[in-house]
Amino acid sequence: MGEGWGREPARSQPLSSVRKASRARPEGRLGAAARRLRAQEPRPRRPRDTQVLLAMTETVELRRRDYHVERPLLNQKQLEELGRWGPATGTPHWRTWLQCSHARARALLLQYLPVLAWLPQYPVREWLLGDLLSGLSVAIMQLPQGLAYALLAGLPPVFGLYSSFYPVFIYFLFGTSRHISVGTFAVMSVMVGSVTESLAPDEAFLQSPNSTVDEAARDAARVQLASTLSVLVGLFQVGLGLVHFGFVVTYLSEPLVRGYTTAAAVQVFVSQLKYVFGLHLRSSSGPLSLIYTVIEVCRKLPQSVIGTIVTAVVAGVVLVLVKLLNDKLQRYLPLPLPGELLMLIGATGISYGVGLKHRFGVDVVGNIPTGLAPPMAPSPQLFAKLVGNAFTIAVVGFAIAISLGKIFALRHGYRVDSNQELVALGLSNLVGGCFQCFPVSCSMSRSLVQESTGGNTQVAGAISSLFILIIILKLGELFQDLPKAVLAATIIVNLKGMLKQFADICSLWKANRVDLLIWLATFVATLLLNLDLGLAVAVVFSLLLLVVRMQLPHYSVLGQVPDTDIYRDMAEYLEAKEVPGVKVFRSSATMCFANAELYSDALKQRCGVDVDRLISRKKKLLRKQELKLKRLQKEKLQKETAVSMCTTTSIHVNTSDGDIDSNNVDGSKAKQASTESKLEDTAANGQEEAKAANPSTLKALGLPQPDFHSLILDMGALSFMDTVCLKSLKNIFRDFQEIEVEVYMAACHTPVVAQLEAGQFFDASITKQHLFASVHDAVIFALQHPRSNQVSPVLVTKL
Repeated sequence: MGEGWGREPARSQPLSSVRKASRARPEGRLGAAARRLRAQEPRPRRPRDTQVLLAMTETVELRRRDYHVERPLLNQKQLEELGRWGPATGTPHWRTWLQCSHARARALLLQYLPVLAWLPQYPVREWLLGDLLSGLSVAIMQLPQGLAYALLAGLPPVFGLYSSFYPVFIYFLFGTSRHISVGTFAVMSVMVGSVTESLAPDEAFLQSPNSTVDEAARDAARVQLASTLSVLVGLFQVGLGLVHFGFVVTYLSEPLVRGYTTAAAVQVFVSQLKYVFGLHLRSSSGPLSLIYTVIEVCRKLPQSVIGTIVTAVVAGVVLVLVKLLNDKLQRYLPLPLPGELLMLIGATGISYGVGLKHRFGVDVVGNIPTGLAPPMAPSPQLFAKLVGNAFTIAVVGFAIAISLGKIFALRHGYRVDSNQELVALGLSNLVGGCFQCFPVSCSMSRSLVQESTGGNTQVAGAISSLFILIIILKLGELFQDLPKAVLAATIIVNLKGMLKQFADICSLWKANRVDLLIWLATFVATLLLNLDLGLAVAVVFSLLLLVVRMQLPHYSVLGQVPDTDIYRDMAEYLEAKEVPGVKVFRSSATMCFANAELYSDALKQRCGVDVDRLISRKKKLLRKQELKLKRLQKEKLQKETAVSMCTTTSIHVNTSDGDIDSNNVDGSKAKQASTESKLEDTAANGQEEAKAANPSTLKALGLPQPDFHSLILDMGALSFMDTVCLKSLKNIFRDFQEIEVEVYMAACHTPVVAQLEAGQFFDASITKQHLFASVHDAVIFALQHPRSNQVSPVLVTKL
């Protein structure tokens, strides 16, 4: 073997003797050094030998993986007998729901209040320090974002702090995700802002003397709207969670959510332009409001405040530099530099010292009251106006939260309950709405910070909420001179992650262009029709696209891969060959009322036989044969009748009159009886001749015969069966049996078989012996039992 690899043959030596020799003669230092030098010398490589070695190794490995299975050929009836199939028995769910016991009560309590399950087992020594540092880091980000996103929602900044405290603490008690950071979020804030600005526009609060806006009355009305909206959102989310409706988010695919959030990011960016340029714009909402806002900003650009623009640009540049520095020094810093907090403190100090508001006309946050606001009941009169927006915000907020929660859960190896997440978010919004908060969800940037800084549980969220509470009670009034342009710059810089989703266009173009179409449709619809209508249009479009894709599956004729029991599409696998006399047909999607007719048409087209035309020609020829046979029988009968009448007249010509009369009567009766018997004999002879000749076959009729005797339908893709599908399958069986082709089905799942039985699909001509456990079983049976034209169809179908 050594010669085959291009080396000199080496003498074989037992492994034990080599070991003994190595132990007997230890090498010295010089010997070891020389040996290392020889090992480091470059050896000539032989790529051809390497390829041969790899090929032989792969062949050996494949041979080792060969397996042989011997079993009888199984149809569905034999499989059920062998496996002792029977309907699954179990306790109905409603009975378990109604059971009452100590264990059941404890399980329900731990299910709906998860903090009682994990907090008693909290490892203080291992996790407390990480959660403490993570909570402080998140709170440092939560403070500027809360102030900024409140402006985005059209509310005074202090209500952003409220929304960063109450919902976070409620989620700590009821949430199942350990890493997401609940609180204010840009997408949710802009959706709330579109509602508050449309139902409480500035024009509705103009004071008559000088046409100025009554900001106090406007803010009070908007706070009432936002808190009522939060209560409605919470009611929707809690209700959907209690009825286990968490699966609704599955209809929001990832391309749809990413396209929606990208369009929302563009909406947020446009909404902050008025703070960047220091402009006063009219409130616009509804379809094309984004276009109207951009046009108005462009028209009023000459009225921009230079001090505001400079403040926003400087703040944005500083924040970008700090984020870049954090990315560069991520390995060396225990915590990321709090760029937003440093910017808030620095900008507030500069604004207070320089007097940006009085000297340069820069808008500032203004009065921030200290202390917690008392709870406020929602306004039921607003429910009818807010119900549509509330449902949209509830679904979007939950979709964002559960998608992030599942990402972190997979990364860290725990489970997130989607229904309990819906309840937790709903309670956060419901309780927060009673304390004048606006709807919240989770933030992607804060969640990443919470995970990366060592956060292990929602203890980090509780710590961040307590830090925000301290700011609300004692430190909030210190930020009264904070410029709004700085908050706008903070919002725009934090949109970087969502705006980077534009790169999805290139990746989806290469990966899946249908998903790209959903992304683009969602993005365009959200930009043009606003966030609520845009989401509805996106969901309807994606569902319609799903229906279209179900109606246009991939149909294929399968061939056998040589020396295997595997069948693949012959158009894709060049070595897959069609079994002689057998057609195997498969659809890549389930068959239902939406595509049953398309399935039948594709089957007849792929088989290469015009089944409908062949059946029509056969029926026409059979009808002609039947008419011709009747005509021949009638002519033959008339001839025999005429001959018999002549014979009767000649026999009775010399009799008397009385005899003649009696003989005529008797003769007529005899003639009638003989005529009837001859007619029966003629008909019987005709039927026997027809049976003997079997003129109804395609060959006897002179029609072209199909080049296959058996058709196998691979039903492995079917997940359910409706009545339209049952009728279509019966028609397929009937049509192909008309052209002398037997039809079999293979790889049917048990629920499909049960639905076939419930729909009375099986009868004398179609039995469970037409169903096989696999395609290969059906092919072997079809080869062993080819259809014979000499056997009656009933015997063939009974197998």
